[in-house]
Amino acid sequence: MGKGTTANSRAVFAAVDIGASSGRVMLGRVSPTSGVALETIHRFPNGVVELDGGLRWDFDALFAEVLKGLSAAAAVASGNGERILSIGIDTWAVDYGLVNDAGKLTAQPYSYRDERSRATVGRVHSAISPEKLYATTGLQYLQFNTLYQLAAETKLDGLQALLIPDLIAFLLTGERRTEATNASTTGLFNAETGEWATEFLAALGLPKDIFPPLIQPGETVGTLLPSVLEQTGLPADTVVVAVGSHDTASAVAAVPAQAEDFSYISSGTWSLVGVELDAPVLSEASRKANFTNERGVDSTIRYLRNVGGLWLLSECQRAWAAQGFSQSLTSLLNAAAALPADGPRINADDPAFTAPDNMPDRIRAAVRNTGSVLADRPAAVVRCIMDSLAAGYARTLADAERLTGRSTSVVHIVGGGSQNRLLCQLTADATGKPVIAGPVEATAQGNVLVQARAAGVVAGGLKELRAQVAAGTELERYEPAGALV
Repeated sequence: MGKGTTANSRAVFAAVDIGASSGRVMLGRVSPTSGVALETIHRFPNGVVELDGGLRWDFDALFAEVLKGLSAAAAVASGNGERILSIGIDTWAVDYGLVNDAGKLTAQPYSYRDERSRATVGRVHSAISPEKLYATTGLQYLQFNTLYQLAAETKLDGLQALLIPDLIAFLLTGERRTEATNASTTGLFNAETGEWATEFLAALGLPKDIFPPLIQPGETVGTLLPSVLEQTGLPADTVVVAVGSHDTASAVAAVPAQAEDFSYISSGTWSLVGVELDAPVLSEASRKANFTNERGVDSTIRYLRNVGGLWLLSECQRAWAAQGFSQSLTSLLNAAAALPADGPRINADDPAFTAPDNMPDRIRAAVRNTGSVLADRPAAVVRCIMDSLAAGYARTLADAERLTGRSTSVVHIVGGGSQNRLLCQLTADATGKPVIAGPVEATAQGNVLVQARAAGVVAGGLKELRAQVAAGTELERYEPAGALV
């Protein structure tokens, strides 16, 4: 049992969970017998801002919100006679901040949605061929992967790149580390050895110590700095524990699968669609299919492809709100569900949809390029997004099965998309497989469970952690009504 816990008590952990549009600080209460109970303590917005000639994250404001959330979490726990045992941090991948020898952030971090890395792709590929990159890293080509972003930097001497969750951990503890699941998204990580691909750093002229040393989920990053203790009121021996700091790694760790032949969709701003493996697939066929081999908790491989996500829907809602259209998401989805199933579709993961603004117009333009016409009504646009996502999920899962030589019997949808009943049903129909939806807060659950295991509150591997999730979550099952692809 962890410090201060008994078999019948609940240990308390703080999860900092930040996505591309919002963040939360949550308390996770864990019992060896009843799973994880989550309480949202503090929510805050996040988003890119135009600053210093590019799209960047307002990291100073982001970190201030993290401190505010941890302070509120400490107060709630103390008021309940509880003690927070540790803190875990997860965020989106690939982005980083540059820190100097004095530990100061040199500028607000660029967002992956900035276009600066587009110009570096050719230069990177002339130094390291795409075939060689994939054979070593197993990483899906995306123009915003970290190596392309770093290639756009002009002054790196004396600086280190800390991926966003590692940067938050550094400011909390003073310790510089790179958590392995997120390191695997950089394009500079060896998929087979689990170490940095130092030959690629040299080939691109990057400093050999551009990243801090690696740390694995479940290992302790460090204890909180005195200044953080003063601001938050947390106990002096509170530690930050590395979790699956790439939010998808934490989400997949909490997929409530009870058998091994499952596939998953972590559905949020992006959709991460794939299967879990013991070893990477580094074949040329896999590269051409643009699948990625990212590290999961316990050195598993998340074999997946990025597919467009609910970013398309949220951007449409934002555009419509600016035009004075205020219909609720539930009403939009109900109206979309009433439309015919054979409407126009788009390639939801086309790079044309990466940047913000004018999303409904861009979707209608993409439909015109296919020779079809999309009605102006918001419900028609929403139905197009949902049909296109489900079709993309089905194609991706079929490719994953073909490339890995394994079949799957069920699709687990976790994250925000698991609440979208229309998307879940369309996915079941498109894949021809049952869909099990939930938990919504899979990322936070995975974050907390890795902390709990590190504290000795729960034991076992991913199977045991997933059993905890399944036992404590109301899951919804959708049966396929017929193939739509």
